Amino acid sequence: MIDRRASLLLLGAAPLFPGRLFAQGSVATSSLDPHADMEWARGFEGQRKADLGNGTFLNPVFAGDHPDPALLRDGDDYYLTFSSFDAYPGITIWHSRDLVNWQPVTAALNQPIGSVWAPDLVKHGERFYCYIPARTPEKRSIYVITAERIEGPWSAPIDLNLPAHIDPAHVADADGTRWLFLSGGDRIRLSADGLSTVGEVEHVYDPWRYPEEWVVETFAPEGPKIVHRNGWWYMTTAVGGTAGPPTGHMVIMARSRSLAGPWENCPRNPLIRTQSAREKWWSRGHATLFEGPGSKWWMIYHGYENGYWTLGRQTLLEPVEWADDGWPVPLGGDLSVPLPKPAKLAAQPHGMPLSDDFTTDRMGTLWAFYDPAPNEAQRIDRRNGILHLKAKGSTPSNCSPLCCIAGDQAYRITIDVDIDAGAEGGLLLFYNRRLYAGLGINKSGLMMHRYGLQRPRGAIPGQGDPGGATQSKLSIRLTNDRNILTIHTSDDGRKSWRKFDVQMEVSGYHHNVAYDFLSLRPAIYAAGEGTVRFRNFTYEALP
Repeated sequence: MIDRRASLLLLGAAPLFPGRLFAQGSVATSSLDPHADMEWARGFEGQRKADLGNGTFLNPVFAGDHPDPALLRDGDDYYLTFSSFDAYPGITIWHSRDLVNWQPVTAALNQPIGSVWAPDLVKHGERFYCYIPARTPEKRSIYVITAERIEGPWSAPIDLNLPAHIDPAHVADADGTRWLFLSGGDRIRLSADGLSTVGEVEHVYDPWRYPEEWVVETFAPEGPKIVHRNGWWYMTTAVGGTAGPPTGHMVIMARSRSLAGPWENCPRNPLIRTQSAREKWWSRGHATLFEGPGSKWWMIYHGYENGYWTLGRQTLLEPVEWADDGWPVPLGGDLSVPLPKPAKLAAQPHGMPLSDDFTTDRMGTLWAFYDPAPNEAQRIDRRNGILHLKAKGSTPSNCSPLCCIAGDQAYRITIDVDIDAGAEGGLLLFYNRRLYAGLGINKSGLMMHRYGLQRPRGAIPGQGDPGGATQSKLSIRLTNDRNILTIHTSDDGRKSWRKFDVQMEVSGYHHNVAYDFLSLRPAIYAAGEGTVRFRNFTYEALP
């Protein structure tokens, strides 16, 4: 018997949904999404959120780019942080009581140390620590920052001089000895204060290997997370590569009576893996096993959304039960249907508005520079609801745009731009310095950005035509509707809008094309000489 979704795939979209033939975006321009009937709750500005308001939630719990979740439980409070890669301020910490609704707390890392990969957030004694792998073209290492309170202030990074590993995981043995477990099944002892290493790296675990014929990216054992239960240490590890084929990334587990081993692999490995590209969530992995509210157990990890590599790796939450043989069993299936919430609390807010009137400092919780210099914050000046951004570089590729994270399949962003004579500024969907799209304005008129390339488009409002008046102010609106980018401009204060003559398909702006493990993000930029002034950034999620 063929189920409803399978029958839709066989029959195609046109006869069943004729109204969608006239839709904007990938609903009209690509194959039928087998998960198009999934419906999320809506929060600030219509952003999708997991809490359905009826005691259930629908993944993701963090929509948009929130990879490598590192979870800390402190009593009834839960804290999360994620890989922030080239974004600074970075290591943004979030708080929750029910594991589904989260609020930003602070950005713990302000000093650039390179591209930040999977961190570990821990509390040892009465102090908080975050262990952070980072890399630049010249240096790779693992760093630690620390704070007396989760809200900070957090210390400057301390280099642990570990150039050959990523993905640290802090754990203290029964006698209080502190260890840092690392990628590849290795570990190293930490000093009593957790701020330096003792001795050499040692190998303690040979990770489980999948069958040779499986379709994966690469072996890449990484992301160890360790928890103690009933006399056993359980180590959760990711293998298979974090991107690549949708069926690659997976969650495996081993256990041992001692942190030194020997480690016994779970007979049901992998515990979590995407079996087919038809599933809602691809490349599921990098999990943490933990005890949640009411002594129930959960796994939190990341995955790519089917058809939306551009949104980056999103955070997924799955219930777990313990089998009679002492191994955990995930219960979430393919995560395409609602699940019971971990805790029944009063209504909780989730996320935050992405719109910004620039009257307050939202660096780190909303905005972050891409690949900034140490003194990048000096480029910013806020006055009377206007963001003054000093120009840098010559194009979006080398000017460290200001970016934020969007988690919706369709959304619209708008901003007012006012440039100095020697400057260029505008609005982008930005992946990295090699790949971005959008529109800017300079003294000669419009500058179109597509594929990470720039093309002058003439004076305003002529766009592609010569002539037209030179002007310094423009409102720019980008609509990203399921990876179809449409641009509008207004030169009368948003009273009327003119459609730009090029629309762009951006579904290929992602890691499997351009590396860097990032997402396609709303961004503003200021290049050239002088200053660009920005007003009234608005975000609106679309149905």
